[in-house]
This record gives sequence, structure tokens and C-alpha cells, in this order.
Amino acid sequence: MNFVEELRWRGMIHDMMPGTEEQLQKELTSGYVGIDPTADSLHIGHLVSVMILKHFQRAGHRPIALIGGATGMIGDPSMKSQERKLLDEPTLRHNQEAIKKQLAKFLDFESNKPNAAVLVNNYDWMKDYTFLNFIRDIGKHLTVNYMMAKDSVKKRLSGESSEGMSFTEFSYQLLQGYDYLYLYQHYGCRIQMGGSDQWGNITTGTELIRRKEGGEAFALVCPLITKADGGKFGKTESGNVWLDRRYTTPYKFYQFWLNVSDADAEKYIKIFTALDREEISALVKEQQAAPHLRPLQKRLAKEVTIMVHSEEDYNLAVEASNILFGSSTSEVLRKLDEETLLSIFDGVPQYEVSSNTLGAGVKVVDLCTELAPIFASKGEMRKLVQNGGVSLNKEKLEDVETIISADNLLDGKYLLLQRGKKNYFLLIAK
Repeated sequence: MNFVEELRWRGMIHDMMPGTEEQLQKELTSGYVGIDPTADSLHIGHLVSVMILKHFQRAGHRPIALIGGATGMIGDPSMKSQERKLLDEPTLRHNQEAIKKQLAKFLDFESNKPNAAVLVNNYDWMKDYTFLNFIRDIGKHLTVNYMMAKDSVKKRLSGESSEGMSFTEFSYQLLQGYDYLYLYQHYGCRIQMGGSDQWGNITTGTELIRRKEGGEAFALVCPLITKADGGKFGKTESGNVWLDRRYTTPYKFYQFWLNVSDADAEKYIKIFTALDREEISALVKEQQAAPHLRPLQKRLAKEVTIMVHSEEDYNLAVEASNILFGSSTSEVLRKLDEETLLSIFDGVPQYEVSSNTLGAGVKVVDLCTELAPIFASKGEMRKLVQNGGVSLNKEKLEDVETIISADNLLDGKYLLLQRGKKNYFLLIAK
């Protein structure tokens, strides 16, 4: 597999240094991507770089995932208008372990093959490096003029913010450049990859290697992912879409991909899956023939959810979607864990009812008119029940006199009432 050609047809190359493709075709090459450990989970904004490493390994090369423990203590000024909060070492170590577990779903760290993935943390080689030694050994090789010419520096210095740029942030590109030099010296690393906003930092590393070692190193960056409507990729109303289920449930994760636009689905399926060109072309044709069936979105959501979570989580997410948008059963509803249940019905009207009242048993007509005003009157509810228009926990209500007790609760806490086809209400026992 030709790595550069693979990325090219997927739309994942923005720029690369001359000689990069020749180097990768010549021999097994080690290449790295830096990951900022500011949280104990990756979000889907990281997925582009992670997929690049995945394709890199599939092409027979050795991927190095660099956790920026040291650089994360400073904060990369690229594309930022102000400085980040700095992290302490225990937090960074915790974040590193969590990120490695997530990366292991994409990369093979365990095999004995020569291209097994490697995880490193730049804090390990920076923590004992004194400031005097660093500016003597590294700082003298790059001029201030060279560093000032970088876009990330120029934008901050000429920006509207009156804060300017601290020396800490100005030195960031030197530290990232040294990472590349260190990996070149100790791991034979010859290529650094990342987003297009990293081009300046990456080329600082290639320049440092050239000046200090007389060596040749390469750079490849992918475009920054945007949405067809110009909005920011990976952001929702509730914030980032995370890979960790504690922050974004598998159901919400699945729904994110399922709900992308047709134009975005065609672009994203190339970037965020390992499906081959023929299969993607066939899906694109299917989409053009029957866009209402959304085959691209469905396959994209399936592939990414299984890759990040599991097939079981994917199947549960599909079943959960059917609860809200299609035919589903009380059996499926009862299988859901609390986080998924709350994800599905996030935003529907909720009412609190007393656990004691449910413990003693209450008529459903009293529950839905007096304790939770879902219906304006008992007569209105009675009429709708007679017409088969009311369900409790996905089972049709036959009689308004039915007694509801704690036995009916989902997860020992919830009742789901459905009025008509689309109106849901969640009753919470407290």
C-alpha cells in the first residue's frame, strides 16, 4: 500500500515536503504525530491524526504517538488567541494512560513486528533538561528571525488581542522542534505528521535536524476538517464529541455521525474509516440513487462507532435510535443502561414523581394528570387510550385504571410515556 497515494485519494493531504513520498517508498520509516494531553480522552478532532497513524501502520511503517506532556504544560499557540491553563505532572500521567488505551483500538502496540506502534511522552526527555543546556544546545541553531516568520507567531503578534505572546509560548516551536530531533536521534524518526496548523512547528523540527545533525527529515500535514456549512467540525451544542463514553455516550457518538450532511458524509467516510475506494464509491452511488435512505451516513456511523467503542455498543445505539425514530419494543427499552436512556430522551419534558407514591401504587390516569400534567384532563387521556394512542414503556396502555408501581420503573427510576407517535415524556421517581 502506497501511504501517500492512500491519503491523497482520501483527501487527507494539505501539504508535504519534497522527497516525503520517495522516502516512504524506499524503506520502512518511523513517523510521529503529537497529541496534546489536556484531557483524559481524545475527541473526534484528534481522529484525523490518529487515522493517519493507522494508515501509516497499514502501509508497513512504524507509527509513533507522542504525548505532549512537556509541551502540554505550555500550550501550543497555533490557532489560539490566548494562553492555555498549564497542567501538573500527575494529571498529565493520568491523561497519558487514558489516551494510550484509546489509541490501542486504532494501532497495534503489542506485536513483535518491526512496525509495531510506539507511545512516547516528551516530558520524559524534557523534565531533566536544564534551561541553560537547552538554550545552549538547541536555541543557538535557530534565529529569532526564523521563528518570528512562522504564521502562528505572526498571527498572534499582529492580532487584535493586546496581550501579545509570552516567551513561554514563543518557545513552543523550539520544544516541538526538539521533540522531532530527539525522535530522529533515538528512534530513527524521519517524518512528522499533523494538521495544517502544525506546518510551522513541524518544519522548525526538520530545520533543526538539518542544522544540528546534517540530516534529512520530512513533513506531511492534512487539511483542517470543516463542515460543508462552514461550521467547526466535531463541536455540538454540548461541546466536544469525545471518544470516552463518560463524556459522550456511544448513542450520542453514533448519532453525531448519523446526522452529518450528505456532503460531509461523503468526505468523512474517506477520512474516518478504513473502507477501500471501491466500497466507498459504491456507497456514494447508492446515496445518489436514494439519498433518503442515507447509506453513507449509516455506514459511516457504523464503522466509526465500532472502531471507537464496540460492535455491541453500535447495535445498542441502533436499537436505541429505533426507540425514538421507529418501531421498538419494551424489551429493547429495558436493555438500555441509564446513560443511554437519558441520552436518547435528552430534551423531552421531564416530571418528578414521588417514589413513595409509586411504591404504594397509583392509577395511571392520576399519575398523568394530577402528579405529572401530561394530559389536561382525565377525559382527554381516557379518549386517547381508547384510540390506542398512549404507551407506557413502549407497551400500549389498554386501561386508564391500570395501577403503576415501582415494578414498572426502568432502571428502578424512570417511566417513559408516549403520547401519539412523537411526543415523549420521562417521569423520574425521586
